[in-house]
Amino acid sequence: MQSFEFYTPTKFILGKDADLLCGREVKRYSDKVLFVHYGDDFTYRSGLHGRIMGALKEAGLTVFELSGVRPNPKAELVYTGIETVRQEGIGCILAVGGGSVIDTAKAVGIGAKYNGDFWDFYTHKAVPQESLPVGVVMTLPATGSESSNGSVLDNGFLSADTMADCLRPAFTLMNPDLTLTIPKKQTICGIIDMFSHVMERYFSTSTEVDLTDYMCEGVMKSIISNSHKLMNNLQDPVIRAEFMWTSIVAHNGLLAVGRNQDWGTHALAAQLSAQYGTVHGAALSILFPHWAEYVLDESNVMRFAQFANRVFEVPFDYYDPMRTAREGIRQMRLFFDFLGGPQTLRDVGVETDELLRTLAERVCSNGMNGTVGFFRSLNVDDVEAIFRASF
Repeated sequence: MQSFEFYTPTKFILGKDADLLCGREVKRYSDKVLFVHYGDDFTYRSGLHGRIMGALKEAGLTVFELSGVRPNPKAELVYTGIETVRQEGIGCILAVGGGSVIDTAKAVGIGAKYNGDFWDFYTHKAVPQESLPVGVVMTLPATGSESSNGSVLDNGFLSADTMADCLRPAFTLMNPDLTLTIPKKQTICGIIDMFSHVMERYFSTSTEVDLTDYMCEGVMKSIISNSHKLMNNLQDPVIRAEFMWTSIVAHNGLLAVGRNQDWGTHALAAQLSAQYGTVHGAALSILFPHWAEYVLDESNVMRFAQFANRVFEVPFDYYDPMRTAREGIRQMRLFFDFLGGPQTLRDVGVETDELLRTLAERVCSNGMNGTVGFFRSLNVDDVEAIFRASF
């Protein structure tokens, strides 16, 4: 195990009508709040907008709104939010939605406290040092941004991220009832995203990490078990609650303490989403099995074989662990297929392979020393090969 420092200040509240506590929680920080949301028809027709506005007004708060967040959120809207916060003297931000809304709110929070262009954080020219408090009403368990120290945005050309502990939300409110109407496709993509968050941490070269190995394996087995239950009844509030908490545990950093992590597949998926608008979980469904097949070799076969045996209960072939490892990758693909996740780039509308080299170059330009991934370092040729195998 490696030395580590782990910090997670977020207050979590899960329960029926937990979202209605937003006024009380925001009031701890400010009398003025920026309410960030999608602003789509569903937000209004479902009653969610009125419900949140009512809770905020009941607490005596002055509310300003930033609507229009879209999947794979764009940097442009953040500038509007920063300007509103500064002009109105707003002291707290409330994100109501999924990862795109939360990441946008986080960007506004750090941007409002910074004298330069907030995009400096995403190009790694600067590191966030402080943020306005950001609260979350979680409506889509998937990205884990409701507890993480990161934010991912798209500037219209490149998907980029920033990380700092000041990006961790001040509080996250989870009402499972708000997730009962999530469409099946979004539910599936969210589950695959959670599972992938754990795999990025599990595939590590760190040694003597039995505790976090077993924790990762337990979370992945829980996701598999609860997925089968949820696919039988998408309206099950108990399983929806399980997934709300799973999203947090999978990505708040607890599973990563004392070990290095990979994150190569997420780097590929981010640029795929930036170029084609592919839903993040769908991109991971395609890429993760191909990444695993590409990086598997004799040097790491025991890690893949352990994954196969402990997570998917593949019998361990001590005479041929490579066979066990390959079966584990096959089981991963079958699990994503069971959920309804896409298997190839063509499945998500990528009709030509002409841009795959360009995408690979973008992936590696955003990495360390022109490479991505730590379990196995990938250069441009490696990334292109994985994209092409996925096509």
